[in-house]
Amino acid sequence: MNDFDFSILNSIQEKFRGNVMDKAVPFITKFGDKGIFWLTCGTVLIFTKKYRKCGVAMISAISGGFVIGNLIIKNAVKRSRPCWISPLSDMLIAVPSDYSFPSGHSTASFAGAVVLFRYNRKLGIPALALASLVAFSRMYLYVHFPTDVVAGSLLGIAMGTMAVKATEKYTEKRKLRRENK
Repeated sequence: MNDFDFSILNSIQEKFRGNVMDKAVPFITKFGDKGIFWLTCGTVLIFTKKYRKCGVAMISAISGGFVIGNLIIKNAVKRSRPCWISPLSDMLIAVPSDYSFPSGHSTASFAGAVVLFRYNRKLGIPALALASLVAFSRMYLYVHFPTDVVAGSLLGIAMGTMAVKATEKYTEKRKLRRENK
């Protein structure tokens, strides 16, 4: 698996590395840092009546993804990062100290973007594009293998989908209880 992953990472380095990308990609990856951007979006949405459920689902999805991905899976799998195995001489960001699988940036970004997409497609489409850029940035920066990014993205999609369903189910039950009083 590592040979396949490294062949993709090295191809990205050969085809895309350059001045403009080297400046843009470290900025793009920050949108996934600790899920803060997405959690902030969710928090802002909670304070709007129209998108409160979206905000709740977003924070739930990102939090669940963090627990499952970063706290459980990363520590169970203990996969080394590509930059630990074969360091680049010109790393563009600080080398992360936690394990590689799955990508937490991808998990948080896709969890948030999927929820946003499910509640508002106009905002969700650019959010999914941003999530994709964040996921790509992790490979470009040589801190995640492609399989880490795919796994993190799939975990984020699953968490976002489950959070929307759970939020809708809870809201419906709450509405029925109010009507039956």
